[in-house]
Amino acid sequence: MDGYLDNIDFEVLIETVLLSLRVSTSAVIIATVLALPIAAIIATTNFSGKKLIIIILNTLMGLPPVVVGLLIYLLLSRAGPLGSFGILFTPTAMVIAQTVLLIPIIAGLARQIIETLWLDYSEQLISLGASKASVVSALLIDTRFSLIIITLAALGRALSEVGAVMIVGGNIDGVTRVMTTAISLETSKGDLSQAILLGIVLVLTVFSLNLIVFFTKEYIERKN
Repeated sequence: MDGYLDNIDFEVLIETVLLSLRVSTSAVIIATVLALPIAAIIATTNFSGKKLIIIILNTLMGLPPVVVGLLIYLLLSRAGPLGSFGILFTPTAMVIAQTVLLIPIIAGLARQIIETLWLDYSEQLISLGASKASVVSALLIDTRFSLIIITLAALGRALSEVGAVMIVGGNIDGVTRVMTTAISLETSKGDLSQAILLGIVLVLTVFSLNLIVFFTKEYIERKN
């Protein structure tokens, strides 16, 4: 056991875990801020092409991470339109990639929740003199626990992502190496002790998020 632990660089491990949490949390916050207004607009507005927009949104929810990584890479590379910013192979590029992946997931799930309440209560609230903006705000507040569940699920998805962050981050030691890319690298190098410990940390992190989601859902059901 001692020999097994001797092969583990705990300083690097902690640095990798913290970077993973920082990148994924940043992506979830940005994606949530951008996705909720999109979800609210689609859910509460009737317009031509709405069904097509919903189909596209649902399709983007299953977009392969490597495709997103490739698109972001092309945008941020030196030959790309955003190459002058020089953010390829940085944590910022990884946040952008994860944000693009998470926006349709959060928007798609939130839309369904908001639209259900909108169809049930909007006419009553508007007939009482409430503006559409105030009704939407009230619905967002009323569905806050469900939206929290979606956000936590998105965080778990972001932490488990490997394809996009590998492409745009480059898996650079001490700079862009996160838990999933480190596990892939250490396994290919044959350093199974480091890979296994990182895997355990990743599983425990995602499991903790799922526990929070479960108890939040239980709280909502008891409250209702």
